[in-house]
Amino acid sequence: MNDTQKPDAPAQDSLVHESDARDTHVPSRVFPRARQDAETAKTGVSTPQTENPAYRLAFQDMDFLLREDLRPVRFQLELLKPQLIMDEANIASTFVMYGSARIPEPAKAQALLDIAHAAEGDREQAIRIAERLVAKSKYYEVARELGRLASSFPVDTDGKRHFVVCSGGGPSIMEAANRGAADCGHESIGLNIVLPHEQAPNPYVTPALSMQFHYFALRKMHFLLHARALAAFPGGFGTFDELFELLTLIQTGKIAPIPVLLYGREFWNRVVNFDALVEEGVVSAKDLKIFTFVETAQEGWDVVKAFYRDKA
Repeated sequence: MNDTQKPDAPAQDSLVHESDARDTHVPSRVFPRARQDAETAKTGVSTPQTENPAYRLAFQDMDFLLREDLRPVRFQLELLKPQLIMDEANIASTFVMYGSARIPEPAKAQALLDIAHAAEGDREQAIRIAERLVAKSKYYEVARELGRLASSFPVDTDGKRHFVVCSGGGPSIMEAANRGAADCGHESIGLNIVLPHEQAPNPYVTPALSMQFHYFALRKMHFLLHARALAAFPGGFGTFDELFELLTLIQTGKIAPIPVLLYGREFWNRVVNFDALVEEGVVSAKDLKIFTFVETAQEGWDVVKAFYRDKA
């Protein structure tokens, strides 16, 4: 080969490589997928060896997965599955709403009061409780309206959704939050948990975003991983548990502050003496600024908007 031929060689090699790329198919994988092997395993022959539990594929062996030794693996699965579901749904942030499973909508609350009045025997306590439920039933409609307001927040330039309504997926206040999202045709999340008594997600949770948990700790983690605002309506032990964990996380600096709305100043100040905590020296006066008392849906939504407007 003489010097005049050398420049032509790279061009010729380039043509060969382009031809190879057009005519050659390199597979993206060579191992079968887990789903494929799982189906193949179902068609195997029956022998004493294949019928023994030891022969089951590990990821299809429920007895194996439910062993005490596998708790760390179950933790990982319960952490990962909801995260993947929300990522695939383009959910970037949520508006979490806590509240009692025992506060019905106004019409049902009034029916409970009527039943209490009609009952025989000692009715005084039943009537007092029913009257208080009637007074708090207004928050069903407030939570519903707040769900509508939050759900109407537009998607961002990347198509990600923000302030997606997220509740515990149960009845009453939780139902109202999901119902508000459904009112305006938007999806919402329900994070349910297995309990000893029979219960099911409320009908307004988006089926594809209705998730069930075994571990309370991981459920609470998923409530807060995407939360960019949180509203706590009157509630009992569960609401207190979830709310005070968030307050502690913000107080101790474990998470950045987010808007925390406490609906019903009268209720919260009656059941928790916040000022006494300051007077006793167990919290600081500034800690009481972590949350804001509100009454209406619009008032709460304005607090959220102002919080992030100040951050801009």
